[in-house]
Amino acid sequence: MPVTDEAIEKIKAMIVSGELGPGDRLPKEADLAERLGLSRSSLREAVKALSLIRVLDVRQGDGTYVTSLEPALLLDTLGFVVDFHRDDTVPSFLEVRRILEPAATAMAALAMSDAEIVALREVLDGLGAEPTVEALVAHDLDFHRRIAAGSGNPVLRSLLESLSAPAARARIWHGLTWEGAARRIREQHRAIYDAIASRQPEVARAWATVHIAGVEEWWRTTPGSADGVLSPTESNEPGRP
Repeated sequence: MPVTDEAIEKIKAMIVSGELGPGDRLPKEADLAERLGLSRSSLREAVKALSLIRVLDVRQGDGTYVTSLEPALLLDTLGFVVDFHRDDTVPSFLEVRRILEPAATAMAALAMSDAEIVALREVLDGLGAEPTVEALVAHDLDFHRRIAAGSGNPVLRSLLESLSAPAARARIWHGLTWEGAARRIREQHRAIYDAIASRQPEVARAWATVHIAGVEEWWRTTPGSADGVLSPTESNEPGRP
């Protein structure tokens, strides 16, 4: 095992065992290196690597601390990695959404507060009669993020948030090429909202599945979508859903 990897594993073991907890300060570099049987250079590399993935927080002039280790913080790195997806992997991301998002929607039907449901209704009502593609995408992202947050599960919320970048790109092409996209999205969002507002988790799950499966089917069957670029002749109404 490379010495840096060994150093990472040893620091990880200290955190997993509970010896170091969220917010704790690491011992001084010289002391920690001697204690773990590591060189100071390999320890520095390990600390640098763990800070990049938000496990450690290096504060200049103060020391190195374990972060809060909250899911949203740790999974933020996943979103960074997801941004490097290739267009031919979009179907895989959509499949993951089809698995996770209906579950989050069903949970939201039980967990969302009345105030959160009212706010979701305001998002739904805020979409104009003839939205631009950009407005439609922003609306769609906001609608689904609120539902993910309303699931009450921070890990599920963070995972869905991490999938937003590729999903957003797919939604843009979806809006450009799917005739009547704004109307269909509005109708499906309304059905999802109604199921959540009436506290019907399985109905909410079913509508979320239909909604996401529609985007997935569009991606698989629309010429040019796998390349991530659609020519004007392939678009029903360029610039407008």
